[in-house]
Amino acid sequence: MTQPKPPLLEVKNLRKYFPIRKGFLRRVVGNVRAVDDVSLFINEGETLGLVGESGCGKTTASRCIIRALIPSSGEINLRTDQGDTVNIAQFSRAQLRPLRRQMQMIFQDPYSSLNPRMTLFDIVGEPLLVNGLTDRKQRTERVADLLKLVGLRPEFMQRFPHAFSGGQRQRIGIARALALHPRLVVADEPVSALDVSVQAQTLNLLLDLQQRLHLTYLFVSHSLSVVKHICDRVTVMYVGKIVETASTEEIFRAPKHPYTAALMSAVPVADPRLKTGNIELQGDVPSPANPPSGCYFHPRCTFAIEKCKTDAPVQRELSPNHFVSCHRAEEIKLEGIAA
Repeated sequence: MTQPKPPLLEVKNLRKYFPIRKGFLRRVVGNVRAVDDVSLFINEGETLGLVGESGCGKTTASRCIIRALIPSSGEINLRTDQGDTVNIAQFSRAQLRPLRRQMQMIFQDPYSSLNPRMTLFDIVGEPLLVNGLTDRKQRTERVADLLKLVGLRPEFMQRFPHAFSGGQRQRIGIARALALHPRLVVADEPVSALDVSVQAQTLNLLLDLQQRLHLTYLFVSHSLSVVKHICDRVTVMYVGKIVETASTEEIFRAPKHPYTAALMSAVPVADPRLKTGNIELQGDVPSPANPPSGCYFHPRCTFAIEKCKTDAPVQRELSPNHFVSCHRAEEIKLEGIAA
């Protein structure tokens, strides 16, 4: 009997704190807890959605995972193409360099993520050049193949980014991310800056590329409609913490955390006969520099009891692969989104 493969990526107790400095001597007087004890895993070939309100820490978490930021503490265990698992959380730049080609990022804004002074050939070919492909003819052929892969014509490679629409620019960003044959791609809200029709085209392109190239995605988004379309599992964040993780079907059908249900309630449904949920959020998101005691969500939760105000909930598995951090998860009945 073959043993199941370990996850491609496993994150344990990840934290990223930004110091708050005041006074002439710039002394540290506190910390912004942007990512506060996040644990998750992604199996090879699947798409994990990371969702939450703006400012909840999902982008910071994704940048720590890709090691664009150095985490304050925790583990980021990556299974390399050789089959061994390494903790890259505190790797130096020299140690990370051979692993960079295995994990790449698609950025949110296609207008600011591309250098306006570089042609498509230079933008898409730069990762190849940095990683040793110095032969210009071979690099040109590889860039042409990448452009065709994302639906752009190879003749465009001598043009500059300003000559393209937002959707085309995002395709350029996708081509650049795929240049080195990565195994893990972190997509940081890749369609939020695009028109709705272009969003659908880009999402379908990402799904097609995943099938053809056997990619694994960490898909960061605040749009549950997008996440429902593309993700296999969903992880919900609130003020730097994971509150719920489950398969996409289960979390949309039967959410167990009040915050997840509140996000579901905010999703518009095309059929007016269908209900969209039973929770309306009150108040503002707490500051990660001064989070409330106990459960971070209790000041906005209609189900909160005294225990929620004093004791931080521990993430536990309610059903197979359905994890939730809520004291009353078994008691309360929440509504999801009808299929």
